[in-house]
Amino acid sequence: MNYRHAYHAGNHADVFKHLTLTRLIALMARKEQPFAYLDTHAGLGLYDLKGDQATRTGEWLEGIGRLWNATDLPALASDYLQVLHDMNPDGELRYYPGSPELARRLTRERERVLLNEKHPEDGRLLKENMKGDRRVAVHLGEGWHVPRALLPVAEKRAVMLIDPPFEQLDEMKRCAVALKEAIGRMRQTVAAIWYPIKDTRLLRRFYQDLAETGAPKLLRVELFVHPLDTPASLNGSGLAIANPPWGLEEELRELMPYLAQKLGQTQGGWKMDWLIAE
Repeated sequence: MNYRHAYHAGNHADVFKHLTLTRLIALMARKEQPFAYLDTHAGLGLYDLKGDQATRTGEWLEGIGRLWNATDLPALASDYLQVLHDMNPDGELRYYPGSPELARRLTRERERVLLNEKHPEDGRLLKENMKGDRRVAVHLGEGWHVPRALLPVAEKRAVMLIDPPFEQLDEMKRCAVALKEAIGRMRQTVAAIWYPIKDTRLLRRFYQDLAETGAPKLLRVELFVHPLDTPASLNGSGLAIANPPWGLEEELRELMPYLAQKLGQTQGGWKMDWLIAE
């Protein structure tokens, strides 16, 4: 467990993942019935971009740093940027929300936020960062156990983010297993798996595993910041979204060209298709 997301907070992958998450939450909120938010690998919840770990890599400068003062932001990015501005009221970008903080701020009063973190120190800090919000529950344990431990939920609607550190070679396989388990326990779960785009060989196997999960429908969307054959590089990242709410595909078709243009480094691009069509 050597991974620390603080080194990577606010980078291009975070912007893509978190902006998509805000749209998932907004679209789920179109229905009156509440939903639960579940996060399998929650991290700290929020990050200091001026802290030692973030400044050591400076990855956020090529991510949220490119959007912070942009004047051409799509309207669909407003929820995401509003959270950032609320966290940085003096206009200087310092604090960045992880997925738990975004979910806590954007879900409605009657909705629960169920967070899990395995690393003891990160879990302690996550509890500290989330304290005072009675809707939030922090669990300390193995993230892969979340589907069987927390699903089905009483609300009968759920958004689950599966976002492991990908330190181990089997984690793509475990993502597919977790999705299959989530769908088996509550078929209507909206589950989003974030994954890195590095090794195309591993990705081909991953796509096949995802297609065999039994999800009713599964949308794949990917953002590229380098050519796919760039060695030893995070060339982009993807989200595989089971049961995406109506309207998400259309919104992503508007957002992704903008993100590819803004966040591309040596070469920006994107793709979206259905791994499992309805």
